[in-house]
Amino acid sequence: MPELPEVEVARRALEENCVGKRIVKCTVDEDSKVIDGVSPSDLQSALVGKTIVSALRKGKNLWLRLDSPPFPTFQFGMAGAIYIKGIETAKYKRSAVNITDEDWPSKYSKVFAQLDDGLEFSFTDKRRFAKIRLVHDPESEPPISELGPDALKEPIKVDEFANALSQKKTPIKALLLDQSFISGIGNWIADEVLYQARIHPMEKASDLSKENCETLLKCIKEVIEKAIAVGADSSQYPDEWIVRYRDQKPGKAFVEGRKIEFITAGGRTTAFVPELQKLSSSSKAASSKSRKSKSDADDEKEAQENSKSDKDKDSSRVAKRKSKKPEDDDATQKKSSSKKPAIKESVALGFNLKNDVL
Repeated sequence: MPELPEVEVARRALEENCVGKRIVKCTVDEDSKVIDGVSPSDLQSALVGKTIVSALRKGKNLWLRLDSPPFPTFQFGMAGAIYIKGIETAKYKRSAVNITDEDWPSKYSKVFAQLDDGLEFSFTDKRRFAKIRLVHDPESEPPISELGPDALKEPIKVDEFANALSQKKTPIKALLLDQSFISGIGNWIADEVLYQARIHPMEKASDLSKENCETLLKCIKEVIEKAIAVGADSSQYPDEWIVRYRDQKPGKAFVEGRKIEFITAGGRTTAFVPELQKLSSSSKAASSKSRKSKSDADDEKEAQENSKSDKDKDSSRVAKRKSKKPEDDDATQKKSSSKKPAIKESVALGFNLKNDVL
Protein backbone atom coordinates (compact mmCIF):
# COMPACT_ATOMS: atom_id res chain seq x y z
CA MET A 1 0.00 0.00 0.00
CA PRO A 2 1.43 3.44 -0.89
CA GLU A 3 2.51 5.22 2.27
CA LEU A 4 3.82 8.69 3.00
CA PRO A 5 7.07 8.42 0.96
CA GLU A 6 5.29 7.14 -2.18
CA VAL A 7 2.62 9.85 -1.97
CA GLU A 8 5.19 12.56 -1.23
CA VAL A 9 7.27 11.54 -4.27
CA ALA A 10 4.12 11.79 -6.40
CA ARG A 11 3.31 15.20 -4.92
CA ARG A 12 6.78 16.51 -5.66
CA ALA A 13 6.59 15.25 -9.24
CA LEU A 14 3.30 17.10 -9.74
CA GLU A 15 4.66 20.23 -8.08
CA GLU A 16 7.82 20.24 -10.21
CA ASN A 17 6.14 19.49 -13.52
CA CYS A 18 2.51 20.61 -13.41
CA VAL A 19 2.13 23.64 -11.15
CA GLY A 20 1.36 26.86 -13.04
CA LYS A 21 -0.09 24.99 -16.01
CA ARG A 22 -3.71 24.90 -17.19
CA ILE A 23 -5.72 21.72 -17.68
CA VAL A 24 -7.03 21.72 -21.26
CA LYS A 25 -8.36 18.17 -21.45
CA CYS A 26 -9.60 15.67 -18.88
CA THR A 27 -10.99 12.14 -18.99
CA VAL A 28 -12.58 10.52 -15.94
CA ASP A 29 -13.28 6.79 -15.72
CA GLU A 30 -16.84 5.60 -15.11
CA ASP A 31 -15.89 3.85 -11.87
CA SER A 32 -18.20 4.86 -9.02
CA LYS A 33 -16.18 2.80 -6.54
CA VAL A 34 -13.14 5.06 -7.03
CA ILE A 35 -14.78 8.30 -8.18
CA ASP A 36 -16.48 9.03 -4.89
CA GLY A 37 -19.40 11.41 -4.34
CA VAL A 38 -19.19 13.10 -7.73
CA SER A 39 -20.15 12.09 -11.25
CA PRO A 40 -17.35 11.65 -13.80
CA SER A 41 -18.81 14.43 -15.94
CA ASP A 42 -18.94 16.89 -13.01
CA LEU A 43 -15.37 16.06 -12.02
CA GLN A 44 -14.23 16.55 -15.59
CA SER A 45 -16.04 19.91 -15.86
CA ALA A 46 -14.49 21.08 -12.56
CA LEU A 47 -10.96 20.45 -13.84
CA VAL A 48 -10.96 21.57 -17.47
CA GLY A 49 -9.85 25.18 -17.86
CA LYS A 50 -8.41 25.40 -14.33
CA THR A 51 -4.77 26.22 -13.53
CA ILE A 52 -2.89 24.07 -11.00
CA VAL A 53 -1.67 26.37 -8.22
CA SER A 54 -0.07 23.79 -5.93
CA ALA A 55 0.14 20.09 -5.07
CA LEU A 56 -0.45 19.38 -1.38
CA ARG A 57 -0.36 16.33 0.89
CA LYS A 58 -1.27 15.22 4.37
CA GLY A 59 -0.59 11.68 5.48
CA LYS A 60 -1.35 9.40 2.55
CA ASN A 61 -3.75 11.88 0.91
CA LEU A 62 -2.88 14.27 -1.92
CA TRP A 63 -4.82 17.11 -3.51
CA LEU A 64 -4.42 19.74 -6.21
CA ARG A 65 -5.18 23.34 -5.37
CA LEU A 66 -6.57 25.01 -8.49
CA ASP A 67 -7.08 28.69 -9.23
CA SER A 68 -10.64 28.31 -7.91
CA PRO A 69 -12.51 25.62 -5.96
CA PRO A 70 -13.55 22.84 -5.88
CA PHE A 71 -10.33 20.82 -5.72
CA PRO A 72 -9.65 17.13 -6.56
CA THR A 73 -8.32 14.95 -3.72
CA PHE A 74 -6.64 11.57 -4.11
CA GLN A 75 -6.67 8.88 -1.42
CA PHE A 76 -4.25 6.26 -2.78
CA GLY A 77 -5.77 3.15 -1.18
CA MET A 78 -3.82 -0.05 -1.84
CA ALA A 79 -2.47 0.63 -5.33
CA GLY A 80 -3.08 4.24 -6.32
CA ALA A 81 -0.30 5.94 -8.28
CA ILE A 82 0.47 9.13 -10.19
CA TYR A 83 2.09 8.81 -13.62
CA ILE A 84 3.41 11.75 -15.65
CA LYS A 85 4.20 10.92 -19.26
CA GLY A 86 7.95 10.98 -19.77
CA ILE A 87 8.68 11.75 -16.10
CA GLU A 88 10.02 9.31 -13.49
CA THR A 89 7.67 8.91 -10.49
CA ALA A 90 7.50 6.64 -7.44
CA LYS A 91 8.28 2.97 -8.07
CA TYR A 92 5.92 1.21 -5.74
CA LYS A 93 5.82 -2.36 -7.06
CA ARG A 94 2.23 -3.11 -6.06
CA SER A 95 1.01 0.06 -7.75
CA ALA A 96 3.09 -0.40 -10.88
CA VAL A 97 1.37 -0.72 -14.23
CA ASN A 98 3.13 -1.26 -17.54
CA ILE A 99 2.73 1.90 -19.58
CA THR A 100 4.09 2.39 -23.08
CA ASP A 101 3.49 5.19 -25.56
CA GLU A 102 0.99 2.92 -27.31
CA ASP A 103 -0.76 2.07 -24.03
CA TRP A 104 -1.03 5.61 -22.65
CA PRO A 105 -3.00 6.35 -20.59
CA SER A 106 -3.16 2.97 -18.88
CA LYS A 107 -6.38 0.97 -18.88
CA TYR A 108 -6.26 1.43 -15.09
CA SER A 109 -6.38 5.23 -15.40
CA LYS A 110 -9.11 6.84 -13.29
CA VAL A 111 -8.34 10.49 -14.06
CA PHE A 112 -6.32 11.62 -17.07
CA ALA A 113 -5.36 15.25 -17.70
CA GLN A 114 -3.57 17.10 -20.48
CA LEU A 115 -1.95 20.47 -19.70
CA ASP A 116 -1.56 23.53 -21.90
CA ASP A 117 2.08 22.71 -22.70
CA GLY A 118 1.20 19.19 -23.86
CA LEU A 119 2.31 17.42 -20.66
CA GLU A 120 -0.04 14.66 -19.52
CA PHE A 121 -0.57 12.96 -16.17
CA SER A 122 -2.80 10.17 -14.92
CA PHE A 123 -3.95 8.75 -11.60
CA THR A 124 -4.17 4.95 -11.87
CA ASP A 125 -5.55 2.29 -9.56
CA LYS A 126 -5.53 -1.35 -10.61
CA ARG A 127 -6.96 -2.59 -7.29
CA ARG A 128 -9.84 -0.06 -7.13
CA PHE A 129 -9.46 0.80 -3.42
CA ALA A 130 -8.44 4.42 -4.07
CA LYS A 131 -10.86 7.34 -3.67
CA ILE A 132 -10.99 10.47 -5.82
CA ARG A 133 -13.22 13.24 -4.50
CA LEU A 134 -14.08 16.84 -5.36
CA VAL A 135 -14.18 19.17 -2.34
CA HIS A 136 -14.10 22.89 -1.59
CA ASP A 137 -11.75 22.82 1.40
CA PRO A 138 -9.83 19.52 1.69
CA GLU A 139 -8.22 20.26 5.06
CA SER A 140 -11.54 20.97 6.75
CA GLU A 141 -13.45 18.00 5.32
CA PRO A 142 -13.16 14.25 6.03
CA PRO A 143 -11.08 12.21 5.63
CA ILE A 144 -8.23 14.77 5.66
CA SER A 145 -9.71 16.80 8.53
CA GLU A 146 -9.72 13.64 10.69
CA LEU A 147 -6.00 12.93 10.28
CA GLY A 148 -3.44 13.33 13.04
CA PRO A 149 -0.18 15.27 12.64
CA ASP A 150 1.68 14.48 9.43
CA ALA A 151 4.67 12.24 10.21
CA LEU A 152 6.97 14.34 8.00
CA LYS A 153 5.64 17.91 7.94
CA GLU A 154 4.38 18.18 11.52
CA PRO A 155 7.01 16.59 13.78
CA ILE A 156 5.83 15.95 17.34
CA LYS A 157 7.98 17.05 20.26
CA VAL A 158 9.43 14.26 22.41
CA ASP A 159 7.62 15.32 25.61
CA GLU A 160 4.30 15.62 23.78
CA PHE A 161 4.80 12.24 22.10
CA ALA A 162 5.81 10.51 25.35
CA ASN A 163 2.84 12.00 27.18
CA ALA A 164 0.42 10.87 24.46
CA LEU A 165 1.83 7.32 24.48
CA SER A 166 1.70 7.11 28.28
CA GLN A 167 -2.09 7.29 28.05
CA LYS A 168 -2.41 4.53 25.44
CA LYS A 169 -2.67 0.84 26.39
CA THR A 170 -2.69 -0.08 22.70
CA PRO A 171 0.21 -2.08 21.20
CA ILE A 172 2.60 0.43 19.63
CA LYS A 173 2.30 -1.05 16.10
CA ALA A 174 -1.48 -0.61 16.13
CA LEU A 175 -1.11 2.96 17.39
CA LEU A 176 1.35 3.89 14.63
CA LEU A 177 -1.15 2.62 12.04
CA ASP A 178 -3.91 4.80 13.51
CA GLN A 179 -4.07 7.73 11.07
CA SER A 180 -5.95 9.87 13.59
CA PHE A 181 -2.96 9.61 15.94
CA ILE A 182 -0.19 10.22 13.41
CA SER A 183 -0.77 10.28 9.67
CA GLY A 184 1.29 8.79 6.86
CA ILE A 185 2.65 5.67 8.54
CA GLY A 186 1.50 2.40 7.04
CA ASN A 187 2.45 -1.22 7.51
CA TRP A 188 5.99 -1.29 6.12
CA ILE A 189 7.06 1.99 7.72
CA ALA A 190 5.70 0.89 11.11
CA ASP A 191 7.66 -2.36 10.89
CA GLU A 192 10.80 -0.53 9.81
CA VAL A 193 10.81 2.20 12.45
CA LEU A 194 10.06 -0.30 15.23
CA TYR A 195 12.89 -2.52 14.03
CA GLN A 196 15.29 0.42 13.83
CA ALA A 197 14.21 1.57 17.32
CA ARG A 198 14.47 -2.03 18.68
CA ILE A 199 10.88 -1.96 19.96
CA HIS A 200 8.59 -5.01 19.89
CA PRO A 201 5.46 -4.34 17.79
CA MET A 202 3.22 -5.67 20.59
CA GLU A 203 4.79 -3.48 23.27
CA LYS A 204 2.13 -1.43 25.03
CA ALA A 205 2.52 2.22 24.08
CA SER A 206 2.22 3.22 27.73
CA ASP A 207 5.18 0.99 28.64
CA LEU A 208 7.63 2.88 26.42
CA SER A 209 10.16 5.03 28.23
CA LYS A 210 10.89 8.61 27.24
CA GLU A 211 14.14 7.35 25.74
CA ASN A 212 12.19 4.81 23.66
CA CYS A 213 9.88 7.60 22.47
CA GLU A 214 12.79 9.82 21.48
CA THR A 215 14.45 6.98 19.55
CA LEU A 216 11.18 6.09 17.82
CA LEU A 217 10.55 9.68 16.68
CA LYS A 218 14.11 9.86 15.35
CA CYS A 219 13.64 6.61 13.42
CA ILE A 220 10.32 7.77 11.93
CA LYS A 221 12.00 10.91 10.59
CA GLU A 222 15.07 9.09 9.27
CA VAL A 223 13.21 6.24 7.56
CA ILE A 224 10.72 8.54 5.81
CA GLU A 225 13.40 10.99 4.66
CA LYS A 226 15.68 8.22 3.35
CA ALA A 227 12.79 6.59 1.47
CA ILE A 228 11.86 9.89 -0.19
CA ALA A 229 15.50 10.60 -1.07
CA VAL A 230 15.61 7.48 -3.29
CA GLY A 231 12.23 8.19 -4.88
CA ALA A 232 10.42 5.63 -2.71
CA ASP A 233 12.14 2.91 -4.76
CA SER A 234 12.30 -0.04 -2.35
CA SER A 235 15.12 -1.67 -4.31
CA GLN A 236 17.34 1.23 -3.23
CA TYR A 237 16.54 1.05 0.48
CA PRO A 238 19.52 0.20 2.74
CA ASP A 239 20.41 -3.49 3.02
CA GLU A 240 20.04 -3.30 6.81
CA TRP A 241 16.35 -2.38 6.55
CA ILE A 242 13.88 -5.11 7.45
CA VAL A 243 11.54 -4.02 4.64
CA ARG A 244 14.00 -5.47 2.12
CA TYR A 245 13.25 -8.98 3.41
CA ARG A 246 9.68 -8.89 4.78
CA ASP A 247 8.27 -10.48 1.60
CA GLN A 248 10.35 -13.62 2.07
CA LYS A 249 8.77 -16.80 3.40
CA PRO A 250 8.61 -17.40 7.17
CA GLY A 251 11.63 -19.37 8.31
CA LYS A 252 13.70 -18.11 5.38
CA ALA A 253 13.64 -14.39 6.14
CA PHE A 254 16.75 -12.87 7.71
CA VAL A 255 18.10 -9.35 8.15
CA GLU A 256 21.74 -8.81 9.04
CA GLY A 257 21.96 -12.54 9.81
CA ARG A 258 19.10 -12.46 12.30
CA LYS A 259 15.85 -14.34 11.85
CA ILE A 260 12.70 -12.40 11.02
CA GLU A 261 9.45 -13.67 12.50
CA PHE A 262 5.91 -12.79 11.49
CA ILE A 263 2.91 -12.11 13.69
CA THR A 264 -0.34 -10.20 13.38
CA ALA A 265 -0.32 -6.80 15.06
CA GLY A 266 -2.81 -4.03 14.49
CA GLY A 267 -4.65 -6.40 12.19
CA ARG A 268 -1.68 -6.53 9.79
CA THR A 269 1.07 -9.01 9.04
CA THR A 270 4.04 -7.77 11.02
CA ALA A 271 7.75 -8.50 10.58
CA PHE A 272 10.12 -8.21 13.53
CA VAL A 273 13.35 -9.66 14.92
CA PRO A 274 12.78 -11.31 18.34
CA GLU A 275 16.52 -11.29 19.07
CA LEU A 276 16.55 -7.49 19.02
CA GLN A 277 12.94 -6.48 19.67
CA LYS A 278 12.15 -7.79 23.15
CA LEU A 279 8.70 -7.62 24.72
CA SER A 280 8.75 -6.17 28.26
CA SER A 281 7.43 -8.29 31.14
CA SER A 282 4.42 -6.00 31.71
CA SER A 283 3.45 -6.14 28.02
CA LYS A 284 3.93 -9.92 28.08
CA ALA A 285 1.53 -10.18 31.00
CA ALA A 286 -1.02 -7.94 29.26
CA SER A 287 -0.69 -9.96 26.05
CA SER A 288 -1.15 -13.23 27.97
CA LYS A 289 -4.19 -11.86 29.77
CA SER A 290 -5.64 -10.67 26.47
CA ARG A 291 -5.14 -14.10 24.91
CA LYS A 292 -6.73 -15.77 27.95
CA SER A 293 -9.71 -13.43 27.81
CA LYS A 294 -10.09 -14.14 24.12
CA SER A 295 -9.79 -17.87 24.77
CA ASP A 296 -12.42 -17.69 27.52
CA ALA A 297 -14.69 -15.71 25.23
CA ASP A 298 -14.18 -18.26 22.45
CA ASP A 299 -14.94 -21.12 24.87
CA GLU A 300 -18.11 -19.37 26.05
CA LYS A 301 -19.18 -18.75 22.47
CA GLU A 302 -18.51 -22.39 21.57
CA ALA A 303 -20.52 -23.57 24.61
CA GLN A 304 -23.41 -21.33 23.61
CA GLU A 305 -23.30 -22.64 20.04
CA ASN A 306 -23.19 -26.26 21.27
CA SER A 307 -26.10 -25.58 23.64
CA LYS A 308 -28.09 -24.05 20.82
CA SER A 309 -27.23 -27.00 18.59
CA ASP A 310 -28.41 -29.47 21.27
CA LYS A 311 -31.67 -27.56 21.72
CA ASP A 312 -32.21 -27.55 17.97
CA LYS A 313 -31.64 -31.32 17.85
CA ASP A 314 -34.08 -31.89 20.75
CA SER A 315 -36.66 -29.68 19.07
CA SER A 316 -36.16 -31.59 15.83
CA ARG A 317 -36.68 -34.96 17.57
CA VAL A 318 -39.84 -33.70 19.30
CA ALA A 319 -41.17 -32.38 16.02
CA LYS A 320 -40.48 -35.72 14.34
CA ARG A 321 -42.28 -37.64 17.09
CA LYS A 322 -45.28 -35.32 16.84
CA SER A 323 -45.41 -35.69 13.09
CA LYS A 324 -45.36 -39.53 13.22
CA LYS A 325 -48.58 -41.33 12.19
CA PRO A 326 -50.03 -44.13 14.39
CA GLU A 327 -49.57 -46.63 11.58
CA ASP A 328 -45.83 -45.74 11.55
CA ASP A 329 -45.57 -46.80 15.21
CA ASP A 330 -47.43 -50.05 14.46
CA ALA A 331 -45.10 -50.78 11.59
CA THR A 332 -42.04 -50.03 13.71
CA GLN A 333 -43.31 -52.27 16.52
CA LYS A 334 -44.02 -55.13 14.11
CA LYS A 335 -40.61 -54.75 12.55
CA SER A 336 -38.98 -54.79 15.99
CA SER A 337 -40.87 -57.88 17.15
CA SER A 338 -40.06 -59.73 13.95
CA LYS A 339 -36.37 -59.18 14.58
CA LYS A 340 -36.33 -60.48 18.17
CA PRO A 341 -36.52 -64.26 17.43
CA ALA A 342 -33.64 -63.94 14.99
CA ILE A 343 -31.54 -62.28 17.67
CA LYS A 344 -32.34 -64.98 20.25
CA GLU A 345 -31.60 -67.70 17.69
CA SER A 346 -28.29 -66.10 16.90
CA VAL A 347 -27.36 -65.87 20.59
CA ALA A 348 -28.37 -69.49 21.26
CA LEU A 349 -26.45 -70.64 18.22
CA GLY A 350 -23.41 -68.84 19.52
CA PHE A 351 -23.48 -70.63 22.84
CA ASN A 352 -24.03 -73.99 21.12
CA LEU A 353 -21.02 -73.37 18.90
CA LYS A 354 -18.99 -72.51 21.96
CA ASN A 355 -20.04 -75.67 23.69
CA ASP A 356 -19.24 -77.72 20.61
CA VAL A 357 -15.71 -76.31 20.50
CA LEU A 358 -15.14 -76.98 24.16
